[in-house]
Amino acid sequence: MIPLPSHAPSKKSMNFPTSVFCIFLIFQIFMAGSCSKDKDTFGPESVQPEAPIIESRKESGEPDEQETEEQEEEQEGHSEEEEVEEEGSAEEQPQEETMPEGQQEEEQQEAPEQEGQQEPPPSGPTKSVEEITIFPQNHPLHDDVLGASVDDNSDAILEHIGLQTNIFADFGSGTYQGEPIGIPYVSVGSDQPKVPIVFRGNGTDGNYGHQSEKGPFPIPLDAPVEAAFVGDGHVISVDVDNGMLYELYNAQQVGNGWEASSAAVFNLNTVEFRPEGWTSADAAGLPIFPLLIRYSEVASGEIDHPIRFTLSRNKIYEGYIHPARHSIQGEVGNHLLPFGARLRLKDDFDISGFSQENQVILRALKKYGLILADVGVDMYLKGDPNENWNNADLRELKTIKVENFEVVEMGQIKTNQ
Repeated sequence: MIPLPSHAPSKKSMNFPTSVFCIFLIFQIFMAGSCSKDKDTFGPESVQPEAPIIESRKESGEPDEQETEEQEEEQEGHSEEEEVEEEGSAEEQPQEETMPEGQQEEEQQEAPEQEGQQEPPPSGPTKSVEEITIFPQNHPLHDDVLGASVDDNSDAILEHIGLQTNIFADFGSGTYQGEPIGIPYVSVGSDQPKVPIVFRGNGTDGNYGHQSEKGPFPIPLDAPVEAAFVGDGHVISVDVDNGMLYELYNAQQVGNGWEASSAAVFNLNTVEFRPEGWTSADAAGLPIFPLLIRYSEVASGEIDHPIRFTLSRNKIYEGYIHPARHSIQGEVGNHLLPFGARLRLKDDFDISGFSQENQVILRALKKYGLILADVGVDMYLKGDPNENWNNADLRELKTIKVENFEVVEMGQIKTNQ
């Protein structure tokens, strides 16, 4: 072996500085890489991946200071996030465990609350409308006018209506223009849910909410509406368990309730009337249902109330008599008939040639008469739609004319003022 010169470095002395130099280079490279990673991932500029979130917060009106605070918090959490990443994806998802307890309880209660909102369907009425009291017997709508005096203006009024004008049964079985014939109603029980009523005007009529009970009312959302070809849109619900009557005019089912121009509520167990000057679902401020010719009562053999009828506006006096409560704009004169007035079939009119069902109607016209309740076609009598009506038989009533009637003494006529 040839000895090295004394000035030449040993293998150990050559490797040490070289090793240090290499370590220094590796350290520099490592630090450069770390700085590059930090710039892309952390620090004040680390919000670049979060830019869409920050933008949406600006749109929502949150201050920019909050964004800065969140960025600083993200910086402080840098080391913790690195540790989580190293531990693996299995530990990256326990964020749900940090949800506030109150929020967890609310979410747990949400499903039961939704289930609690589902109410069982109503059981329905427990009896028919003919089994309940429809106003006490001392109510004016049960007054017998068979022996009442004839009004002094009877002849003038009947002549103005038209002596040869016939009565017409505006109800029956089957359909007309695809809809039932007559004014329908629905009977409900005490557990029928009450729904909101919104008052509005439309192309048919105005808003009379200021003369209406406000609801909510127990009217089913599928309650029948009077045929569109009539134009009045009456809806009637009879609560047979509580003896309450709910009526709407110009009604339409919308959303979770009904829209209407007016509404009226009547307690069928009492003698009560609407406030003076108030309308109802009828222009006269009278109830509709108790004045209809219902097949069920005709089948029982007796009608114990006057029968609702209409006249055109130019035949109606601008006023009303008890128990009506409301009038329409028009004229006054001895030849006009006010709301609430009655026409009585003359006692000597022979009804023996009519069917048994029609005789029930005609006996009522002698004892209780017709009562003017609304604007409409002259001498139209109103009843309920029922498949048991014999339409051909009802048409026989057209042989009866205005000249066969007389006006019952009216007494004082009031106006809305």
